[in-house]
Amino acid sequence: METKFYEKDKLLVLKITEEIDDHNVKKIRGKADYEIERYMPKKVILDFDSVTFMDSAGIGLIIGRYKFAKIIGAKLEVANLSKNVQRIFEMSGILKLVPIWDVSQLDILSN
Repeated sequence: METKFYEKDKLLVLKITEEIDDHNVKKIRGKADYEIERYMPKKVILDFDSVTFMDSAGIGLIIGRYKFAKIIGAKLEVANLSKNVQRIFEMSGILKLVPIWDVSQLDILSN
């Protein structure tokens, strides 16, 4: 996972660089929680640009990071969802809790 923090906007971008499955979730969760606690952002963006596969373990990962971000007063959003991952988000109802971040708001993720 790659991490970028933008001090001016108190924005933490976590770019997930591996598949999100039962095997990788524990590692991703630990790194994400560490970075969220370290920076105490106002908004956390989970960037799925490099994610080619996600199973049901990913749903738990997202809901857990949503709850953790909420505890510290931050909002969680997702970005760059592939069609397959977005379909999983829609079927699970996660998008009712976690919105898709409008990448055009800031040119951060293209850097």
